[in-house]
Amino acid sequence: MAYYSDELIEEVRSRNDIVDVISGYVRLQKKGSTYFGLCPFHNEKTPSFSVSPNKQMYYCFGCGAGGNVFTFIMQYENFTFHEAMELLASRVGIELPKQEMTPKQKREADRRSRILEINKTAAKYYYMLLCSDQGKTARNYFEKRALSGSTIKHFGLGYSGKYSDDLYRYLKKQGYEDGILKESGLITIDEKRGGYDKFWNRAMFPIMDVNNRVIGFGGRVMGEGEPKYLNSPETAVFDKSRNLYGLNFARQSRKPQILLCEGYMDVIALHQAGFDNAVASLGTSFTSGHANLLKRYTKEVYLTFDSDGAGVKAALRAIPILKEAGLTAKVINMKPHKDPDEFIKAEGAQAYQQRIDEAENSFMFEVRMLERDYDMKDPESKTEFFEETAKKLLQFQEELERENYIEAVASRYQVGFEQLRSMVKNQAARGAYPGKERRTLKSGVQKDKKKPDGMKQSQRLLLTWLIEDTRLFEIIEKYITPEDFTEGLYHTVASMLYEQYRQGAVNPARIISNFTEEEEQKEVAALFNARIYPVENQAEREKALTETIVRVKKNSLEYRAAHLDPTDIAGLQQIINDQKKLDQMQNLHISID
Repeated sequence: MAYYSDELIEEVRSRNDIVDVISGYVRLQKKGSTYFGLCPFHNEKTPSFSVSPNKQMYYCFGCGAGGNVFTFIMQYENFTFHEAMELLASRVGIELPKQEMTPKQKREADRRSRILEINKTAAKYYYMLLCSDQGKTARNYFEKRALSGSTIKHFGLGYSGKYSDDLYRYLKKQGYEDGILKESGLITIDEKRGGYDKFWNRAMFPIMDVNNRVIGFGGRVMGEGEPKYLNSPETAVFDKSRNLYGLNFARQSRKPQILLCEGYMDVIALHQAGFDNAVASLGTSFTSGHANLLKRYTKEVYLTFDSDGAGVKAALRAIPILKEAGLTAKVINMKPHKDPDEFIKAEGAQAYQQRIDEAENSFMFEVRMLERDYDMKDPESKTEFFEETAKKLLQFQEELERENYIEAVASRYQVGFEQLRSMVKNQAARGAYPGKERRTLKSGVQKDKKKPDGMKQSQRLLLTWLIEDTRLFEIIEKYITPEDFTEGLYHTVASMLYEQYRQGAVNPARIISNFTEEEEQKEVAALFNARIYPVENQAEREKALTETIVRVKKNSLEYRAAHLDPTDIAGLQQIINDQKKLDQMQNLHISID
């Protein structure tokens, strides 16, 4: 962040109105002077996500996500600050200076650029080998998998040679040194063996990011060998949790949903059959990072995993993650076939489209999978099944939606609607709500957050009051200085805020730009968004403000006394004088005109 001046950062921030930017991601409705919508960082039915044009900040009263326009882009897009700065600058036509990069940052940018260059060179080399006599084994493999020449070219498929240093020798001839080759993840450098390839004698699948840049590879061994499938390690350009295979093509699809598969061949087979909306995770479990990535391009995800036990488990893991991100999930039935690739070969594209049209609601799929754990012919086991189902039904907070699902379950399992609804109410009375465990989202936002203690809340209230009504500075600064904010972050923010007031321009969104860590930006946003409960009249507001000032001042004195050096006579005298002022403040009455 240091390589952009404070003035440039502020210019980019101020030119990007936060309501305009967030409206491109979240549907907002105006209520009074603030806009509200459903939070994009946690799953909710009632809008608690607020965007303030006056503060140029957003804050979710449900999960605590908050910050300025930079924070939002970083959280939603999973961007670094530099990437968010570039996006917002281009949005308003501001050209960012290239020369302001520090030497370290320039080295890092050059390193990433060179790794991308190596990957592109390697992908071309693998494709060239596939087309040569050496690639006959891999060509036969792809042909047996019924892939056409145009599909092979479209996905840039290739072959890594039989010799374990083929690529290494080729890249060395291109002028790349051992250090950067090792960092690319394609080459292992060993003191005894020298340089050798990560992939050899494998059918190769280049992995591209959404901008069609080769960021890594997957390889399937030809013949005997372990592991059967091998993926690139994570590098400066390759993060498995932030990328999906085939998304570079699927994001341009005109189809209403995205098909989520388990493997590369499933994606390729579906694309070849005309389903250009298929993607797969990269040899890792589906994560909230993947869900947030998909949310940029769709509202609906259809799971088309293998029909075996592992595929069912993967689907059951993915469904709550997709729901958490606010995406609708459905499950495609592959039976009697193992996977989409096998299904397409056996029954064709039209039959697969029918399976898409008949895709099962994800909740009903979960219930059907739950049923397998119970003996539905045994009355006791059957009752336990309905009790567990009743618990699951509590995840629907809206009464109408919950009752619709109760009706659907009752209909499928031929049980009385009223009986099942009664079981749901009994489970609710026992406090058996699902999903109570604490979950950390990819962005770091916590779904459940601890309430701040009383003194922290009082200090937050003062900071919120000060930005809500800057006229209060004139009153509050007589009694409270930044030194009275005893929490480290609170003190830092208060100092900045008081300084802004003295300079005649209170700007809380600019204060957030001084913090580089997402968690700090979230905390600062919370300081400026304390809940101010409505009061009936002016007198009550004045009383609440007076009591808060006295509480904060009293806490400040107690804190300073507890941390005072016994030899600090001047400090002790100051505390005594301040204590006298505090005694006088007990009868304080603040008047707000």
